[in-house]
Amino acid sequence: MNQYRCAIRAFPSLGRSEKKDMGNQKIWVMLTVMFGVGLGSCQAATLFNVRTYGAIGDGVAMDTKAMQAAIDACHASEGGVVYVPAGSYHIGTIKLKSNVELRLDEGAELLGSLSINDYARDIQGAIEGPAFDECLVYAENSKNIRITGGGIINGRGHTENFPIGPREAYHDRPMLIRFVDCVGVVFENVTFKDAASWCTHLVNCDEVVARKVTIDSHVNRNNDGFDLDGCKNVLLEECTIRTGDDAICPKSTTTRLCENIVVKNCRAESNTSAFKCGTSSRGGFKNITVSNCDFSGTRMGAIKLLSVDGGILEDITIDNIVMNDVEGPIFIRLANRGRKYDKPTEQIQKQDVEPEGVPVGNCKNIRISNIKATVTSDIQKRCGIMISGIPGHCIENVMLENIEISYPGGGTAEDAEREIAEDIARYPEQFFFGVLPSWGAYVRHAKNVEFRNLNMGTRAPDAREMIVADDVEGFVVK
Repeated sequence: MNQYRCAIRAFPSLGRSEKKDMGNQKIWVMLTVMFGVGLGSCQAATLFNVRTYGAIGDGVAMDTKAMQAAIDACHASEGGVVYVPAGSYHIGTIKLKSNVELRLDEGAELLGSLSINDYARDIQGAIEGPAFDECLVYAENSKNIRITGGGIINGRGHTENFPIGPREAYHDRPMLIRFVDCVGVVFENVTFKDAASWCTHLVNCDEVVARKVTIDSHVNRNNDGFDLDGCKNVLLEECTIRTGDDAICPKSTTTRLCENIVVKNCRAESNTSAFKCGTSSRGGFKNITVSNCDFSGTRMGAIKLLSVDGGILEDITIDNIVMNDVEGPIFIRLANRGRKYDKPTEQIQKQDVEPEGVPVGNCKNIRISNIKATVTSDIQKRCGIMISGIPGHCIENVMLENIEISYPGGGTAEDAEREIAEDIARYPEQFFFGVLPSWGAYVRHAKNVEFRNLNMGTRAPDAREMIVADDVEGFVVK
């Protein structure tokens, strides 16, 4: 293979240009028309007060049956509002149904049971992470369902309540919310907290809006925020997400695309990633816009765009992002794990794994602009920007513009000479590659990559180059 390698130490700072049109505006207009009217309370709807159906709300008595009875009555009456007044409601799994709004009054809190026996088993399980089959709030094949009102859904998923235990016991850590094959989903002005595993798992759902939602879930392992698996036409707006694992995570465990996703004006704080496409990427991702967001505290990559299971990853626009206290600000990866997801599976992160048989996908048409980031850990010398395909399969058409990043520095001459493993089938985490031979950006197996107006520097001396490119065709720095 012909290889191209360049080393560039510094560029002049040209300042920030005027913000450009974000693209994907048709998605935003469509979602605004679809959901912009009527997101508030349905004032004329029939109210079904859970107290009328026997709910106690003292945090001790089990209110599952009463709450489900109210939901069933609402659904049977062709819809309305299930009203939950202030109080603490101790419940196991409840199942929402079509045309039902679950309105949690300010001061109302649903408390997940601490007994796994109170969680339903007669629900569709998760393909990825099947050990998390149970959940607190569930819906399937439903239309026009909402959770609103200012209250809290609390999974009480602390490790002392739901211990991590061995892998075979992971099923004892229920998700907070899982909706499957639903259309017209709204979450507004509610708080989801303390899940025992994933917080909000939406599978093959269309026309989804989450507005002014707070997720606070960092009490157990696998505490993801929003997991959007094969979802279409999604708007996340003005949400605040604090999680122990991935904060916002589009996924694709089937050949169904995850597409037309808009994330705007959100704040995400995560112990792992703030925004991540993947790792499940069977069908892939298309038409995704992330804008005007603050990301902080990430330890395993702030922005991660991954196609490793044969899917597409294209037409991605990310603009105007502020990152504080992050490691690995941008990681774009095309690889060949090749997972089919034809049966429930767990993630495996070993190095010596083989591709699982699905042909390599593609990764192209990515624009990332107006980024201001501070990489704070002085032990993570490896955490620059990384854009990497694999031999014979290149990432294509990537534009990074107006990128301002402060790095810790500290790289040595030995670091500058490191050879980076291909790891074509390994679970895609940037830190698995170790210290990179550049402190700012490392680009490999790519075509038509353009960097404009970079303003990157180190706070301590670094012996590595600012940018290293290997096997890159059409690499432009302006």
